[in-house]
Amino acid sequence: MEKGIDPRLRKQFKKILLSYFFGTLWLMTNVMAGVYFKLAIRGAVPLYANILFYAFLIITLLLLLRFLYKTWKQ
Repeated sequence: MEKGIDPRLRKQFKKILLSYFFGTLWLMTNVMAGVYFKLAIRGAVPLYANILFYAFLIITLLLLLRFLYKTWKQ
């Protein structure tokens, strides 16, 4: 009888951990930038900073979704 974890189960756990890690990292980064540095609050910083923040938010969200799609498609 083999010992250890099934390779398919190991691959599934890896997908779950990668999804959780990168999703949480993306969320924490944007919350910190938006709230702590006040980039999400209109009037707290110049308008171009708000525009750049929201553009960064949308672009990185699309990249994260693309990464998750490719990860789970395998």
